[in-house]
Amino acid sequence: MTHPSPYTARCIICTLNHLTAGPRPQKAWIMSQSERDVKQPISASAGASFDVHGIVGIDVEAGTPGEPQLRDMFAPFLGDSSAPRRITVGGQISPISSQSHAEDAYRFTGDSLYIPADHVQIIETKDGYRVEGAGELLTSVIPLLDRLCVQEETAMIHAAVVDFRGSGVLLPAWGGVGKTSTVAKLVAMPDVRFMADDWAFMGAGGMLMGYAKPMFIKPHHRAIYPDMFRGTRKPLAPGWMTKPVAHLATAVHPVIVRYPKTAAFTRRWSPEHRMVQPEHVFGAQRISSAAPTQLAIFLERFDGADARLEARSAEWMTSRIVGNFHSELPMVSRRLVEALGATSLVPLEDHFGQKAAVVRRALEDVPCWLLRLPAAWSADQASDYIANLVRSKLDE
Repeated sequence: MTHPSPYTARCIICTLNHLTAGPRPQKAWIMSQSERDVKQPISASAGASFDVHGIVGIDVEAGTPGEPQLRDMFAPFLGDSSAPRRITVGGQISPISSQSHAEDAYRFTGDSLYIPADHVQIIETKDGYRVEGAGELLTSVIPLLDRLCVQEETAMIHAAVVDFRGSGVLLPAWGGVGKTSTVAKLVAMPDVRFMADDWAFMGAGGMLMGYAKPMFIKPHHRAIYPDMFRGTRKPLAPGWMTKPVAHLATAVHPVIVRYPKTAAFTRRWSPEHRMVQPEHVFGAQRISSAAPTQLAIFLERFDGADARLEARSAEWMTSRIVGNFHSELPMVSRRLVEALGATSLVPLEDHFGQKAAVVRRALEDVPCWLLRLPAAWSADQASDYIANLVRSKLDE
């Protein structure tokens, strides 16, 4: 398969905006850090540190080209950390001698891995990992963050999560099922607070921990987040173009992430979505950082006419949560997990088995359900149903 060049991808994005947006607004819209930094020289990177719930510390060295994206995506955790596990991120590839070659796919030693296709190098350290590369490195950092969390009895999950009056509600789901829509309906209820709409953390003791990273607001969210569509803002593609634009973004992503300036440009101008901080949507007082798990409902769409709720075991939910998180990772992240396993740096049986053990302990005594929603339902209709179901289950 021939991948589009960064220049081609940039031209496609700009063309889509020209065709779908109409006249360009004269006033600037609210931009994320990476959108603002597209005009800044890469050399302006000053470095940053992040503390992920006191479990893992992430240190980004000054001059790292991918720093703006990491600042955006780890913004809730910005600050110094004394966590026991560490990830250090740098922009220069360190020379390593005597590497073995797995054809053209990998170069590796007993404690290092270089993936030529992604121009990324991982080095195992005494307390975690060092990630090196000149591109945007979030896709490499996330699976390593998950791995280090597991070593501290915590797992990353792909789910919507809310603090429902002190009870943690876990809603893992495939992409596009309605997680972002559902949290809006739930947080609109009294004393319900936002924790996550995409990624979150789950401790083996059952504690859910939030991840209030930027939300991706898309055209089909207009009825649910009307305030995000008022005023002068970045134009979005019409609803009928949402899927083609999303497919394009997925296709160019593995190439774009190698070039931070181009990637920031495409995020700024992409008509697929808007990046919005949760506190700008709900208010800082409606954000919660942790709550004990009291209910878990896996959400999925199906070719039926009516919603179906089915009880499931904790073992079934564990398998779904672990598999869903991996499946929903970007291709570059999945490739890294595969490479770590193939080179025995992190055997796949350890990667998945140890994480499953953490999630299974977390789900002890937690009611687990599968909710199947008609594929024909709109995001508004599906999220209404989910929110009402959650309320009824916790009121029982």
